[in-house]
Amino acid sequence: MNMNLVAPCRFGLEKTLSFELKKLGAENVRAEDGRVFFSGNAEICAKANIFCATAERICVVLGQFKAESFDELFDGIKALPLADFIGKNDQFPNKGSTLKSKLTSVPAIQKIVKKAMAVNLAKAHKTDVLPENGSMCQIRFSLMKNDFTLMLDTSGEGLHKRGYRAVSNAAPIRETLAACIADIARIRDADLVIDPFCGSGTLLIEAAFKALNIAPGLNRRFAGERMKFLPESAWRSARGEAKAAIKSDVDFMAIGYDIDPECVKLTNENAKKAGVSQYVKAELRGIADFTPPKRPAKILTNPPYGERLLEVNEARELYAVMGKRLLPLKGNQLYVITPDEEFESIFGLKTDKNRKLYNGMLMCRLYTYFKVN
Repeated sequence: MNMNLVAPCRFGLEKTLSFELKKLGAENVRAEDGRVFFSGNAEICAKANIFCATAERICVVLGQFKAESFDELFDGIKALPLADFIGKNDQFPNKGSTLKSKLTSVPAIQKIVKKAMAVNLAKAHKTDVLPENGSMCQIRFSLMKNDFTLMLDTSGEGLHKRGYRAVSNAAPIRETLAACIADIARIRDADLVIDPFCGSGTLLIEAAFKALNIAPGLNRRFAGERMKFLPESAWRSARGEAKAAIKSDVDFMAIGYDIDPECVKLTNENAKKAGVSQYVKAELRGIADFTPPKRPAKILTNPPYGERLLEVNEARELYAVMGKRLLPLKGNQLYVITPDEEFESIFGLKTDKNRKLYNGMLMCRLYTYFKVN
Protein backbone atom coordinates (compact mmCIF):
# COMPACT_ATOMS: atom_id res chain seq x y z
CA MET A 1 0.00 0.00 0.00
CA ASN A 2 1.40 3.38 -1.02
CA MET A 3 0.85 6.13 1.56
CA ASN A 4 1.07 9.88 1.77
CA LEU A 5 3.52 10.75 4.53
CA VAL A 6 4.95 13.85 6.19
CA ALA A 7 8.09 14.46 8.22
CA PRO A 8 8.00 17.55 10.46
CA CYS A 9 11.38 19.16 11.06
CA ARG A 10 13.00 22.23 12.58
CA PHE A 11 12.92 25.36 10.41
CA GLY A 12 15.98 25.46 8.17
CA LEU A 13 16.38 21.68 7.94
CA GLU A 14 13.88 21.10 5.11
CA LYS A 15 16.48 20.93 2.31
CA THR A 16 18.67 18.41 4.13
CA LEU A 17 15.67 16.28 5.11
CA SER A 18 14.35 16.30 1.53
CA PHE A 19 17.68 14.95 0.32
CA GLU A 20 17.63 12.23 3.00
CA LEU A 21 14.16 11.09 1.95
CA LYS A 22 14.98 11.04 -1.76
CA LYS A 23 18.07 8.96 -1.00
CA LEU A 24 15.83 6.41 0.76
CA GLY A 25 13.62 6.08 -2.31
CA ALA A 26 10.72 8.30 -1.23
CA GLU A 27 8.61 9.74 -4.02
CA ASN A 28 6.81 13.07 -4.52
CA VAL A 29 9.09 14.80 -2.03
CA ARG A 30 7.86 18.33 -1.37
CA ALA A 31 9.18 20.70 1.29
CA GLU A 32 7.19 23.34 3.13
CA ASP A 33 8.15 25.48 6.13
CA GLY A 34 8.93 23.06 8.94
CA ARG A 35 7.85 19.85 7.19
CA VAL A 36 8.50 17.66 4.16
CA PHE A 37 5.71 15.70 2.42
CA PHE A 38 6.49 12.49 0.53
CA SER A 39 4.96 9.17 -0.48
CA GLY A 40 6.00 5.56 -0.17
CA ASN A 41 5.08 2.09 1.03
CA ALA A 42 5.53 0.47 4.45
CA GLU A 43 9.23 -0.12 3.79
CA ILE A 44 9.80 3.57 3.06
CA CYS A 45 7.93 4.53 6.23
CA ALA A 46 10.10 2.19 8.32
CA LYS A 47 13.31 3.34 6.63
CA ALA A 48 12.39 7.01 7.15
CA ASN A 49 12.01 6.39 10.89
CA ILE A 50 15.30 4.48 11.18
CA PHE A 51 17.52 6.39 8.73
CA CYS A 52 16.38 10.04 8.83
CA ALA A 53 18.75 12.14 10.92
CA THR A 54 16.97 15.50 10.61
CA ALA A 55 13.25 14.60 10.88
CA GLU A 56 11.37 15.10 14.15
CA ARG A 57 8.93 12.28 13.39
CA ILE A 58 7.30 10.40 10.51
CA CYS A 59 3.51 10.58 10.13
CA VAL A 60 0.95 9.10 7.77
CA VAL A 61 -1.22 11.82 6.25
CA LEU A 62 -4.75 10.57 6.86
CA GLY A 63 -6.34 13.50 5.06
CA GLN A 64 -6.12 17.15 4.07
CA PHE A 65 -8.98 19.55 3.40
CA LYS A 66 -10.29 23.09 4.01
CA ALA A 67 -12.00 23.63 7.37
CA GLU A 68 -13.40 27.06 8.14
CA SER A 69 -16.15 25.76 10.46
CA PHE A 70 -16.65 22.87 12.88
CA ASP A 71 -19.18 21.35 10.48
CA GLU A 72 -16.60 21.30 7.68
CA LEU A 73 -14.06 19.80 10.08
CA PHE A 74 -16.47 17.07 11.24
CA ASP A 75 -17.67 16.16 7.73
CA GLY A 76 -14.14 16.14 6.34
CA ILE A 77 -12.88 13.70 8.96
CA LYS A 78 -15.98 11.52 8.69
CA ALA A 79 -15.22 10.94 4.99
CA LEU A 80 -11.61 9.73 5.44
CA PRO A 81 -10.52 6.04 5.13
CA LEU A 82 -9.38 5.90 8.78
CA ALA A 83 -10.07 2.19 9.23
CA ASP A 84 -7.23 1.40 6.80
CA PHE A 85 -4.86 2.55 9.53
CA ILE A 86 -6.70 2.38 12.88
CA GLY A 87 -8.12 -0.88 14.23
CA LYS A 88 -11.36 -1.42 16.11
CA ASN A 89 -9.57 -1.62 19.48
CA ASP A 90 -6.81 0.92 18.87
CA GLN A 91 -6.44 4.04 20.99
CA PHE A 92 -6.62 7.31 19.02
CA PRO A 93 -5.97 10.38 21.22
CA ASN A 94 -5.25 13.59 19.32
CA LYS A 95 -3.20 16.74 19.73
CA GLY A 96 -2.33 19.59 17.41
CA SER A 97 -2.16 23.28 16.65
CA THR A 98 -3.99 26.03 14.82
CA LEU A 99 -2.51 29.15 13.23
CA LYS A 100 -4.08 31.98 11.24
CA SER A 101 -7.36 30.07 10.94
CA LYS A 102 -11.02 30.76 11.69
CA LEU A 103 -11.04 27.89 14.20
CA THR A 104 -8.78 29.13 16.98
CA SER A 105 -9.48 26.89 20.01
CA VAL A 106 -7.27 23.79 20.11
CA PRO A 107 -9.38 22.07 22.83
CA ALA A 108 -12.55 22.62 20.79
CA ILE A 109 -10.87 21.25 17.66
CA GLN A 110 -9.65 18.22 19.63
CA LYS A 111 -13.22 17.41 20.72
CA ILE A 112 -14.54 17.58 17.15
CA VAL A 113 -11.64 15.49 15.83
CA LYS A 114 -12.28 12.82 18.45
CA LYS A 115 -16.03 12.73 17.86
CA ALA A 116 -15.72 12.63 14.05
CA MET A 117 -13.09 9.91 14.17
CA ALA A 118 -15.24 7.83 16.54
CA VAL A 119 -18.25 8.09 14.21
CA ASN A 120 -16.06 7.22 11.22
CA LEU A 121 -14.36 4.21 12.84
CA ALA A 122 -17.52 2.82 14.46
CA LYS A 123 -19.25 2.77 11.07
CA ALA A 124 -16.23 1.30 9.24
CA HIS A 125 -15.67 -1.42 11.85
CA LYS A 126 -19.44 -2.06 12.18
CA THR A 127 -19.55 -1.64 15.93
CA ASP A 128 -21.23 0.55 18.52
CA VAL A 129 -18.29 0.34 20.93
CA LEU A 130 -14.67 1.42 20.46
CA PRO A 131 -12.91 0.16 23.62
CA GLU A 132 -9.56 1.83 22.88
CA ASN A 133 -7.62 -0.86 24.74
CA GLY A 134 -5.32 -1.82 21.85
CA SER A 135 -2.28 -0.24 20.20
CA MET A 136 -1.60 3.46 20.60
CA CYS A 137 -2.33 5.45 17.45
CA GLN A 138 -1.35 9.00 18.32
CA ILE A 139 -3.24 11.40 16.07
CA ARG A 140 -1.75 14.80 15.27
CA PHE A 141 -3.39 17.66 13.42
CA SER A 142 -2.44 21.06 12.09
CA LEU A 143 -4.80 23.80 10.99
CA MET A 144 -2.92 26.50 9.13
CA LYS A 145 -4.70 29.24 7.21
CA ASN A 146 -7.83 27.04 7.33
CA ASP A 147 -6.01 24.09 5.71
CA PHE A 148 -6.51 21.05 7.94
CA THR A 149 -4.11 18.09 7.99
CA LEU A 150 -4.86 14.94 10.00
CA MET A 151 -1.87 12.69 10.70
CA LEU A 152 -1.02 9.38 12.39
CA ASP A 153 2.33 9.40 14.20
CA THR A 154 4.38 6.28 13.41
CA SER A 155 7.43 7.35 15.44
CA GLY A 156 6.21 7.62 19.03
CA GLU A 157 8.94 9.48 20.88
CA GLY A 158 10.53 12.20 18.76
CA LEU A 159 13.20 10.97 16.38
CA HIS A 160 15.76 13.28 18.00
CA LYS A 161 15.74 10.83 20.92
CA ARG A 162 18.45 8.48 19.70
CA GLY A 163 18.93 6.86 23.10
CA TYR A 164 22.41 8.12 23.92
CA ARG A 165 21.58 11.38 25.66
CA ALA A 166 19.48 10.66 28.75
CA VAL A 167 21.29 13.53 30.49
CA SER A 168 22.63 16.67 28.85
CA ASN A 169 24.36 19.90 29.80
CA ALA A 170 22.50 23.15 30.42
CA ALA A 171 22.27 24.30 26.79
CA PRO A 172 22.32 21.25 24.50
CA ILE A 173 21.99 21.41 20.75
CA ARG A 174 19.18 19.22 19.42
CA GLU A 175 20.36 16.00 17.81
CA THR A 176 18.53 16.68 14.54
CA LEU A 177 20.14 20.12 14.23
CA ALA A 178 23.57 18.67 15.01
CA ALA A 179 23.02 16.06 12.30
CA CYS A 180 22.14 18.80 9.81
CA ILE A 181 25.36 20.67 10.63
CA ALA A 182 27.35 17.45 10.15
CA ASP A 183 25.67 17.05 6.77
CA ILE A 184 26.41 20.65 5.74
CA ALA A 185 30.05 20.10 6.76
CA ARG A 186 30.09 17.00 4.52
CA ILE A 187 31.60 14.79 7.19
CA ARG A 188 33.43 11.83 5.66
CA ASP A 189 34.94 8.65 7.06
CA ALA A 190 38.53 9.99 7.03
CA ASP A 191 37.78 13.34 8.71
CA LEU A 192 39.10 14.72 11.95
CA VAL A 193 36.30 16.61 13.74
CA ILE A 194 36.89 18.93 16.68
CA ASP A 195 34.43 20.69 18.98
CA PRO A 196 36.11 23.19 21.38
CA PHE A 197 32.85 23.57 23.37
CA CYS A 198 31.63 19.96 23.31
CA GLY A 199 29.00 20.13 26.10
CA SER A 200 27.30 16.72 26.08
CA GLY A 201 29.00 15.68 22.84
CA THR A 202 26.02 15.86 20.49
CA LEU A 203 27.84 17.43 17.53
CA LEU A 204 30.68 14.92 17.84
CA ILE A 205 28.38 11.91 18.09
CA GLU A 206 26.16 13.00 15.18
CA ALA A 207 29.32 13.61 13.12
CA ALA A 208 30.45 10.07 14.00
CA PHE A 209 27.07 8.67 12.91
CA LYS A 210 27.49 10.49 9.60
CA ALA A 211 31.09 9.32 9.08
CA LEU A 212 30.36 5.70 10.00
CA ASN A 213 27.02 5.66 8.15
CA ILE A 214 25.14 4.68 11.33
CA ALA A 215 21.37 5.11 11.04
CA PRO A 216 20.36 7.25 14.06
CA GLY A 217 17.22 5.22 14.80
CA LEU A 218 18.84 1.81 14.53
CA ASN A 219 18.79 1.04 18.26
CA ARG A 220 15.34 2.30 19.24
CA ARG A 221 11.71 1.27 18.82
CA PHE A 222 8.81 3.04 17.13
CA ALA A 223 5.06 3.30 17.63
CA GLY A 224 4.54 2.08 14.07
CA GLU A 225 5.91 -1.35 14.96
CA ARG A 226 2.60 -2.02 16.73
CA MET A 227 0.47 -0.86 13.79
CA LYS A 228 -0.95 -3.63 11.58
CA PHE A 229 -0.60 -1.75 8.28
CA LEU A 230 3.20 -1.55 8.87
CA PRO A 231 4.27 -5.22 8.90
CA GLU A 232 7.15 -6.50 11.00
CA SER A 233 8.96 -7.49 7.82
CA ALA A 234 9.27 -3.83 6.79
CA TRP A 235 11.03 -2.94 10.04
CA ARG A 236 13.21 -6.05 9.93
CA SER A 237 14.28 -5.28 6.37
CA ALA A 238 15.07 -1.63 7.19
CA ARG A 239 17.14 -2.57 10.25
CA GLY A 240 19.01 -5.21 8.26
CA GLU A 241 19.83 -2.65 5.59
CA ALA A 242 20.98 -0.16 8.25
CA LYS A 243 23.27 -2.68 9.95
CA ALA A 244 24.81 -3.76 6.63
CA ALA A 245 25.59 -0.14 5.72
CA ILE A 246 27.72 0.65 8.80
CA LYS A 247 31.37 1.36 8.06
CA SER A 248 34.11 0.04 10.35
CA ASP A 249 37.42 0.43 8.50
CA VAL A 250 37.67 4.22 8.78
CA ASP A 251 40.20 6.89 9.81
CA PHE A 252 37.55 9.10 11.38
CA MET A 253 38.20 10.71 14.76
CA ALA A 254 36.23 13.26 16.77
CA ILE A 255 37.76 15.17 19.68
CA GLY A 256 35.86 17.38 22.10
CA TYR A 257 37.16 19.92 24.58
CA ASP A 258 35.35 21.62 27.43
CA ILE A 259 36.31 23.64 30.48
CA ASP A 260 33.71 21.78 32.60
CA PRO A 261 34.83 18.33 33.82
CA GLU A 262 31.19 17.20 34.01
CA CYS A 263 30.75 17.96 30.29
CA VAL A 264 33.88 16.00 29.45
CA LYS A 265 32.58 13.06 31.46
CA LEU A 266 29.13 13.35 29.88
CA THR A 267 30.50 13.44 26.34
CA ASN A 268 32.56 10.30 26.91
CA GLU A 269 29.59 8.53 28.54
CA ASN A 270 27.21 9.52 25.72
CA ALA A 271 29.70 8.38 23.08
CA LYS A 272 29.83 5.01 24.79
CA LYS A 273 26.03 4.75 24.86
CA ALA A 274 25.93 5.67 21.19
CA GLY A 275 28.43 2.92 20.36
CA VAL A 276 31.05 5.33 18.98
CA SER A 277 33.46 5.67 21.92
CA GLN A 278 36.22 4.21 19.75
CA TYR A 279 35.98 7.32 17.58
CA VAL A 280 34.83 10.07 19.97
CA LYS A 281 36.94 11.35 22.89
CA ALA A 282 36.62 14.39 25.14
CA GLU A 283 39.31 16.16 27.15
CA LEU A 284 39.39 18.96 29.73
CA ARG A 285 40.59 22.10 27.97
CA GLY A 286 39.39 25.67 27.54
CA ILE A 287 39.36 27.60 24.27
CA ALA A 288 42.24 29.76 25.51
CA ASP A 289 44.44 26.66 25.52
CA PHE A 290 43.35 25.39 22.11
CA THR A 291 46.21 24.22 19.89
CA PRO A 292 45.92 23.57 16.15
CA PRO A 293 45.60 19.89 15.18
CA LYS A 294 48.43 18.14 13.36
CA ARG A 295 46.22 17.45 10.35
CA PRO A 296 43.41 19.49 8.77
CA ALA A 297 40.19 19.30 10.77
CA LYS A 298 36.55 20.24 10.53
CA ILE A 299 35.70 22.28 13.60
CA LEU A 300 31.98 22.08 14.48
CA THR A 301 30.84 23.99 17.52
CA ASN A 302 27.90 25.47 19.40
CA PRO A 303 29.67 27.99 21.68
CA PRO A 304 27.95 29.43 24.76
CA TYR A 305 25.58 32.33 24.26
CA GLY A 306 22.91 33.99 26.33
CA GLU A 307 19.93 36.28 26.07
CA ARG A 308 20.75 38.57 28.99
CA LEU A 309 23.29 41.36 28.46
CA LEU A 310 25.91 39.94 30.85
CA GLU A 311 25.71 36.50 29.25
CA VAL A 312 25.96 38.02 25.76
CA ASN A 313 29.04 40.01 26.74
CA GLU A 314 30.69 36.93 28.24
CA ALA A 315 29.92 34.96 25.08
CA ARG A 316 31.41 37.71 22.93
CA GLU A 317 34.59 37.59 24.98
CA LEU A 318 34.78 33.88 24.09
CA TYR A 319 34.25 34.68 20.38
CA ALA A 320 37.23 37.05 20.53
CA VAL A 321 39.36 34.34 22.15
CA MET A 322 38.16 31.89 19.48
CA GLY A 323 39.46 34.28 16.83
CA LYS A 324 42.87 34.45 18.49
CA ARG A 325 43.17 30.67 18.90
CA LEU A 326 41.53 29.39 15.70
CA LEU A 327 42.80 31.96 13.18
CA PRO A 328 44.39 31.67 10.72
CA LEU A 329 42.51 28.47 9.89
CA LYS A 330 45.43 27.03 7.89
CA GLY A 331 43.43 24.43 6.00
CA ASN A 332 40.89 23.77 8.77
CA GLN A 333 37.17 24.28 8.15
CA LEU A 334 34.96 25.93 10.77
CA TYR A 335 31.20 25.68 11.39
CA VAL A 336 29.85 27.83 14.24
CA ILE A 337 26.18 28.12 15.21
CA THR A 338 25.16 31.17 17.23
CA PRO A 339 22.29 33.69 17.37
CA ASP A 340 24.75 36.60 17.65
CA GLU A 341 24.61 38.72 14.49
CA GLU A 342 27.94 40.32 15.48
CA PHE A 343 29.87 37.05 15.47
CA GLU A 344 31.92 37.73 12.33
CA SER A 345 33.22 41.11 13.47
CA ILE A 346 34.06 39.82 16.97
CA PHE A 347 35.65 36.61 15.70
CA GLY A 348 37.71 38.58 13.20
CA LEU A 349 36.91 36.96 9.86
CA LYS A 350 34.06 37.33 7.40
CA THR A 351 32.27 34.06 6.79
CA ASP A 352 32.32 32.25 3.46
CA LYS A 353 28.63 31.55 3.93
CA ASN A 354 25.96 31.69 6.63
CA ARG A 355 22.70 29.81 6.86
CA LYS A 356 19.65 30.49 9.01
CA LEU A 357 18.82 27.60 11.36
CA TYR A 358 16.67 27.32 14.47
CA ASN A 359 18.00 25.90 17.74
CA GLY A 360 14.71 25.28 19.52
CA MET A 361 12.76 28.53 19.11
CA LEU A 362 15.92 30.62 18.83
CA MET A 363 16.86 31.85 15.37
CA CYS A 364 20.58 31.23 14.80
CA ARG A 365 23.05 31.38 11.96
CA LEU A 366 25.52 28.72 10.98
CA TYR A 367 28.68 30.62 10.10
CA THR A 368 30.77 28.46 7.77
CA TYR A 369 34.41 28.86 6.83
CA PHE A 370 35.26 26.18 4.31
CA LYS A 371 37.73 27.73 1.87
CA VAL A 372 41.22 26.37 2.40
CA ASN A 373 43.54 29.21 3.32
